[in-house]
Amino acid sequence: MNIAVAAANSGTPWLTVAGGIPLLGAILVALLPTQFAKVTALLFSVADLIWVIVMATQFNTSGPTFQFTEEYSWIPQFGVHYALGADGIALVLIGMTAVLMPVVILASWHDTDGALDPGGTTPRTPREEVKRSPKIYFALMLVLDTMLIGTFAATDVFLFYVFFEAMLIPMYFMIGSFGVGPRQYAAVKFLLYSLLGGLLMLVAVIALYVYSGQSAATGHQGTFIFYTLAHVALSSAAQKWLFLGFFIAFAIKAPLWPFHTWLPDATASAQPGAAVLMLGVMDKVGTFGMIRYCLELFPDGFHYFTPVILVLAVISIIYGAIVAIGQTSMKRLIGYTSISHFGFIVLGIFALTSQGQSGATLYMVNHGFATGALFLLAGFMIVRRGSDKISDYGGVQKVAPVLAGLFLISGLAGLSLPGLSTFVSEFLVLVGTFSRYKVAGSFAVAGIVLAAIYILWMYQRTMNGPTVESVAAMPDLRPRELLAVVPLVALIIAMGVYPKPVLDVINPAVNATMSQVHATDPVPAHPAAAAQKGTQP
Repeated sequence: MNIAVAAANSGTPWLTVAGGIPLLGAILVALLPTQFAKVTALLFSVADLIWVIVMATQFNTSGPTFQFTEEYSWIPQFGVHYALGADGIALVLIGMTAVLMPVVILASWHDTDGALDPGGTTPRTPREEVKRSPKIYFALMLVLDTMLIGTFAATDVFLFYVFFEAMLIPMYFMIGSFGVGPRQYAAVKFLLYSLLGGLLMLVAVIALYVYSGQSAATGHQGTFIFYTLAHVALSSAAQKWLFLGFFIAFAIKAPLWPFHTWLPDATASAQPGAAVLMLGVMDKVGTFGMIRYCLELFPDGFHYFTPVILVLAVISIIYGAIVAIGQTSMKRLIGYTSISHFGFIVLGIFALTSQGQSGATLYMVNHGFATGALFLLAGFMIVRRGSDKISDYGGVQKVAPVLAGLFLISGLAGLSLPGLSTFVSEFLVLVGTFSRYKVAGSFAVAGIVLAAIYILWMYQRTMNGPTVESVAAMPDLRPRELLAVVPLVALIIAMGVYPKPVLDVINPAVNATMSQVHATDPVPAHPAAAAQKGTQP
């Protein structure tokens, strides 16, 4: 395996600073008076976004696979390093995280303000009528930002595991302390499922360290460095077991059917902003881990379990879509649509074609923006009406046309309408899948039809028809809310029309991954050659 890596510890510590800015912001938010918490959190998230944008401009698409690398000894007795680096796949996910964080903070401005909406007149969803500290809520968001960037950037497997588990803590409190409904049950269920997956991965991480200490490739020294582990020769049986340890943890995080059952409860109980961070960013750690670790470290295990995982992916696509159609809650509906979308992402990864891998990575980014916009707009409606029941709405477009219009665009992105960002990624996934697994691709296409049903039916029931009395006085989007959502809708349109800049960053990393596992795209037989072969004696 040949992994090109830029010289470690050279130049500006881009990734450390990218993770350090929100962490510093979280500390200041916790220390400053309450009235400064929101503004401070927003300023630090914007500063982090600017830093990541500048970092992205320094990425050389024709350079080494991993860039912005840093490596320092952390626990030398066990070969643990503070090692960071980003290829094109990690870079676009870090960029997605940096974009969504200020958007979510701005949209969540009043999530801790008590039981009334921003205007102070309409009851919110039933909750404890107490004010909850915005300092804690927004500090947790910034800590989660640091953990997510660290997870995508870690090139030491042990460090990755630390970030992978640590990011559960802020989300647990964001659901359990600041959510609605049976939030404590949802938070505990989310945590227990994730910890179970993490425990399995920890066993696999320790075993991987032991195997590396027995390998001549590491000089018989145990290590957790990803680049070195990629050269460790493992038996086929060992790869299969280690693959399962990592994959189950990532399948729970993604989530993939049948490991998904924590998601609907967590989605329904979380505040809209927290749900966006969970669905739009945290869950991508699972699919990112499948590409980075399951594929690149355990190619034999990857190939062995691919048929089963393709079946699970197709079931996720169809199951998530069918169950979404039957939902009466907007939050749960959007949660189940994400199970369907993650089925497409997993399908693209395990098709093991360059189109499928590129499409899956692009799908992660596009899903974050499209689902983020849709969930935030649904959250604005829920705050105004005090209910997430679809049946409590009707005729919203007559009283809030801007909200309805942006909701429609975000929904159409969810069903992959041509011209919007998710169409490009879904098309690449299906092309990549059809070229190798035609049956799986054929079943997956059903997800497109089902997506049209659940999105358009939700829009029709909430936005069209006569205006129900309970929403007759609903105000349209306020300037702050527009400022939060419009950038996401603009990105959905821009990346649907011109995805090339993002694909140019993703494709070299995909090609390097394909090369490491000695995989090539299927070459379709030329009709003339096939006919000539058929006429030969």
